[in-house]
Amino acid sequence: MQEMQDPMESSTVPGTEGYEENAGQLIARYDNVTFLDKYRPVSHLLPTISSAVLDIGAGTGGDAAWLASSGHIVTALEPVAAFRAAGMKAHALANIEWVNDSLPALSTLGARPAKYDLIVVAAVWMHLAAKERIEAMGNISKLLKPGAMLVMSLRHGPAPEGRRIFDVSANETIDLAMRYQLKLMLSTQAPSVQQQNRQAGVSWSWIVFEK
Repeated sequence: MQEMQDPMESSTVPGTEGYEENAGQLIARYDNVTFLDKYRPVSHLLPTISSAVLDIGAGTGGDAAWLASSGHIVTALEPVAAFRAAGMKAHALANIEWVNDSLPALSTLGARPAKYDLIVVAAVWMHLAAKERIEAMGNISKLLKPGAMLVMSLRHGPAPEGRRIFDVSANETIDLAMRYQLKLMLSTQAPSVQQQNRQAGVSWSWIVFEK
């Protein structure tokens, strides 16, 4: 499916620092991580019937492709142009729409009437500053249907050089989500599925909410 264009340049998006410059190396790493390995802590909660899914920070589209192959209609949001191009080339599926948009504003998606049954924000949240996280949670909550699910993962551990990463706890994220009437379903910890990250001491919080 064709990418929706907007005038935003990926290099100006807060939180994407270090990604465009290292896209070639990162694309190869991302493609080696399977959906089921990464989402194991929350996979039992994911919808089993065809659903409208929004993948925020879709990267090269591996997660979006798995979800699409499972019968879901997926909107893959990615502000880094190199990742979008790689994803569109590798995963040219009719039920994936690629969109150039970003947190915290979600200006493109916010202008649409569409709402989602599932929103995934994996390995993204810790790139946002505190004020950005408040704005982002409000805008995400508006895109969830009643009864819909929000799945988030937070990275803990040393930050790669050149990346904009903040120390964000699961408890802070849960408190913020509850301010927007999101109910906690699950909060758990998991080691990184990437060996070099495990060796560096990286772990992840996985949090699931229901609207």
